[in-house]
Amino acid sequence: MERVNRSGTVILLLCSVTVLLPLYATISMAFKTGEQAVDGNAFSLPMPFSVQGFVDAWTLTRFPVGFAMSLLVTAGTVIATIVLAAFASYAIVRNWDRRLFRWSFFYLLGAMFIPFPVVALPQIQLTGRLGLDNPLGVILLATMFQLSFSVLLFTAFLRSIPLELEESARIDGASTWQTFWQLIFPLLAPMSATVGIFAFLYAWNDFMMPSLIISDPALQTLPVRQKLFQDQFSSDYNVAFASYLMAMAPAIVAYLFTQRWVMEGVTQGAVKG
Repeated sequence: MERVNRSGTVILLLCSVTVLLPLYATISMAFKTGEQAVDGNAFSLPMPFSVQGFVDAWTLTRFPVGFAMSLLVTAGTVIATIVLAAFASYAIVRNWDRRLFRWSFFYLLGAMFIPFPVVALPQIQLTGRLGLDNPLGVILLATMFQLSFSVLLFTAFLRSIPLELEESARIDGASTWQTFWQLIFPLLAPMSATVGIFAFLYAWNDFMMPSLIISDPALQTLPVRQKLFQDQFSSDYNVAFASYLMAMAPAIVAYLFTQRWVMEGVTQGAVKG
């Protein structure tokens, strides 16, 4: 019989509680009436059950517009990150013996340790001068900040793909472009899912970059819109929590549906086959 790791189980339970309790409180507060939300008992069940908080949050924050902006920024970041990171990783791994590509990899790794606040001011000035103080500028910057970690994941995965597969394709007359798109990129699907979900969570939940880069309030993403309307939520806790729940629901759903591919990609990338 397998021994149960009791200490590990207890730690996992405690970690689960720290996540599930706030989530339960958020859901409970979101479905309460205004009077129930201020009774001082956040963990009580909503009696009666009310969706007025969602209706008010939908109107106050102009949720459809904010959702569309967040979706645009997130989708653009995910697609650009996967494609560019896959391109760069394939070039680095297959040309590792060349100094330029090897040092390019170390350069990208070094960029992982540069937080956005350090380079925020020059980025704001640059995007303003280039006319990129809009969601497109956020997509470009978010992609660049996700590129280092994504290249690290892709390179680890690419090293597990036998080089003989590419040699066979080249014998059949495939070019480098055809080899990548028709052979290598489909094999990167598990790691692409991993990179995609990390980029999704980063872009969807990011507050600082859109708030600093996007100059037009009408084009702001959901996290920034919630901050702009926070004063109106100061006493309407049910509206505030309903707004938070609507904003984080897509990220939770996306992770639940892709966690299998995320774990598969991390596992395969860590083991050289």
